[in-house]
Amino acid sequence: MSAFWNAWVWAITLAVILGCSWLLLATRKSEPHKEATEETLGHSFDGIEEYDNPLPGWWFQMFVATVIFGIAYLGLYGLANVKGFYGWSSVGQYEEEMAHAEEVYKPVFAKYAAMSIEDLQSQPDGLKIGQRMFANNCSLCHGATGAGAHGFPNLTDGDWLYGGAPATIKQTIANGRQGAMPAWGPVLGEEGVRDVTSYVLSLSGAEHDADMAARGKQQFQALCTACHGADGKGTQALGAPNLTDNTWLYGGSFEQISHTIRTGRNGVMPAHKDLLSDDKITLIAAYVYSLSNK
Repeated sequence: MSAFWNAWVWAITLAVILGCSWLLLATRKSEPHKEATEETLGHSFDGIEEYDNPLPGWWFQMFVATVIFGIAYLGLYGLANVKGFYGWSSVGQYEEEMAHAEEVYKPVFAKYAAMSIEDLQSQPDGLKIGQRMFANNCSLCHGATGAGAHGFPNLTDGDWLYGGAPATIKQTIANGRQGAMPAWGPVLGEEGVRDVTSYVLSLSGAEHDADMAARGKQQFQALCTACHGADGKGTQALGAPNLTDNTWLYGGSFEQISHTIRTGRNGVMPAHKDLLSDDKITLIAAYVYSLSNK
């Protein structure tokens, strides 16, 4: 947390404590009656009148105790970047709990550490562990079943942007991926975008305009083959998708493909090597591999 937000949190917290204290004391001081009275506030609700009695002493004392507790809590546990008397912090507690969990579950992971991803396919308990870690770390993008979503690859089929070999899957999880599709709209113009779109559709046998595809083929060969190959089957080393099948990361309609060509795409798969141990990444990779190799 920056120094500004640290000061901001402290200012807001202290302002609330001081404001509540002032309101409590000012209200107490301004009470016209210090003891119970038969006088009312002069208005009624459905025949019910409200006495002008002071706040009960025990209630006032509870409010005061609450303010004192808040100040004591800040002193003991701190706030924002400032640690209290105990030296406690949420980050410290998290790290302590994680270290304890690592120690407890270390024997469990050690059991599978020496196995290859291929050997782990015959270890249902190991795959279940990988499945649970996948749910915690990967399902937000790839879905609970790994079926993916718009812009996030389906992990249950045999179509892989960077390759589906066990070692490649583990490398992808550990180091992440950066997929970039340049925007060709300024180069091709709108007519050129539509022509290349028609040619891309023709590669997978989809419905297309033959004349537009013929024009788009020349532009595709000049601009796109460096990544997608002359035959459009893609290059896994570059993460360039195969355009000859019916698997589309961002959609395979004319409008969706046109948008991709016109504006480009920029997909990021975050690296997990700093978040997960090698043993855990191996188990997740084994589970991912099992999704398309049943």
